Amino acid sequence: MSKNVNVKNLNVYYSDFLAVEGVSMDIAARSVTAFIGPSGCGKSTLLRTLNRMHEVIPGAHVEGQVLIDGDDLYGPGVDPVTVRRQIGMVFQRANPFPTMSIKDNVLAGVRLNNKRISRSDAEALVEKSLRGANLWNEVKDRLDKPGQGLSGGQQQRLCIARAIAVEPQILLMDEPCSALDPISTLAVEDLINELKDTYTVVIVTHNMQQAARISDKTAFFNIAGTGKPGKLIEYANTTEIFNNPTVKATEDYVSGRFG
Repeated sequence: MSKNVNVKNLNVYYSDFLAVEGVSMDIAARSVTAFIGPSGCGKSTLLRTLNRMHEVIPGAHVEGQVLIDGDDLYGPGVDPVTVRRQIGMVFQRANPFPTMSIKDNVLAGVRLNNKRISRSDAEALVEKSLRGANLWNEVKDRLDKPGQGLSGGQQQRLCIARAIAVEPQILLMDEPCSALDPISTLAVEDLINELKDTYTVVIVTHNMQQAARISDKTAFFNIAGTGKPGKLIEYANTTEIFNNPTVKATEDYVSGRFG
């Protein structure tokens, strides 16, 4: 079910501004890949190109290829809505739909995709998705209560349950723990570790320890200065990036000497 991602010579633009330049990388199926680097170096922008969320901004476009098991997301005739259905996104701030119950939040994506689903199938999917997000035992007795009544960490796991309910092949996470306390962060990190058995996971994080704890490979991005494009500086197994990087800028960043 999970897929390999191959990024080939990708340039990402906001109108005329080149935000990310010349990125090529291979992301293995059933793994966690972390994007690290200082603010403004294009990590989140690149992440959004992996499910064509980037282009919802007027004037935003890319050059190059993003291949999912060999199929180019940006090929002619590819429907971006279909792409976003197959590649889930979890944002920095938990965003459960405020008027919906916990159960309806989980089913929102499935219903949005016009999938007709019987009540028994819906109940089974809700349980499966909430179990998948390590949330079932905490909410099983209040599925009809509003999703916004949950704690921040629970809301974030509810958003993960919503993302996996549509059975995507890839899960993108943009700083999913930045607004959470340490205990909730640990719960989400444990969950990410389990999700990689099924999905290809790509996460943007500013937390060095988090990248070291949860990712198999780490990509370090940097920027030469304001107005310059972000670039991929080094991409390797996480242990190498943190213990034995080959580029001085990577070493400076992971050791806290800049950024």
